[in-house]
Amino acid sequence: MVAAVTTRLGLPLRLADFSRRGFRVDHPAQRAVLELHARNFLGGFNLAVRSWRRPHEPLSRVDAEERGFAYEGAAMFAGLLDLATAGRAGALDRLLAGPGNAYAHLVHVGAGWLLTAARVPVLPRLPRTPLLRWLAVDGSGFGEVYFGGTRALLRRASRTPGPVWQVRVAGCGRALWFAESACPVGIADVIDRAPTIARPHLWSGVGLAAAYAGAADASARSELLDLAGRHRAHFAQGVVFAAGARVRSGIVPRHTRETCAQVLGTTAEVAARWADEACADLLDATDVQAYLEWKARLRDRLP
Repeated sequence: MVAAVTTRLGLPLRLADFSRRGFRVDHPAQRAVLELHARNFLGGFNLAVRSWRRPHEPLSRVDAEERGFAYEGAAMFAGLLDLATAGRAGALDRLLAGPGNAYAHLVHVGAGWLLTAARVPVLPRLPRTPLLRWLAVDGSGFGEVYFGGTRALLRRASRTPGPVWQVRVAGCGRALWFAESACPVGIADVIDRAPTIARPHLWSGVGLAAAYAGAADASARSELLDLAGRHRAHFAQGVVFAAGARVRSGIVPRHTRETCAQVLGTTAEVAARWADEACADLLDATDVQAYLEWKARLRDRLP
């Protein structure tokens, strides 16, 4: 069964081409940065296809700042393999073991692409930290917009609100960063077309992407903060989440440090500590309300 699955899979790197995706292409410098991330995601998927039993060694050869995207892509394949084998492959367990623990956030997000790409209606089984399972729902929102563009975002944002919907919409906001090539005005224009109730969650996703993926300078970040307006706390909460993921990996790029300093007034390490402290008593919770409480606590403590 495993051999049959692995011999048929592989993702072409052309899927990262923004012109093929219908994404914004008039910001070439930003586009280049974000397409690189997308190619590393696809490359991580393909590495996992070839080396799912021992994924960490080939993933360790990916550029350090890009490795999180590669782990995310590898997680998409691992989730697919576990689904196809009813969990017998234990691919997600392997990916989260050892060095993969440093990329736990990205592995959960990547596994969530299953909800979009494979149209799986339930969360994949994810080990270790129950609270992080909701990052898979966020990941499904990202995949929905990556494959479907801003029209998919607006469709999702217009559906009946609810706790799980909030999580998925935040993932749509992360993907909007890519779809609009980190253009502040373009991002704000799409969000302003969404229902009012969806906007704070979209801005949360934008903040996470801005701090994790980068591609914006200080001027663009300042413009984003102005455009976020009353949703600035949600934007900043996304930045804290990004800091938590980057610091956990041990690789904190310059753009993440600069975003934390500008938006939060602190270091990435301090922001990551905020993220850890805010969920310390929630880690074993499986309910989506605990995940939303984590976010709310962070918003409440932001300066």
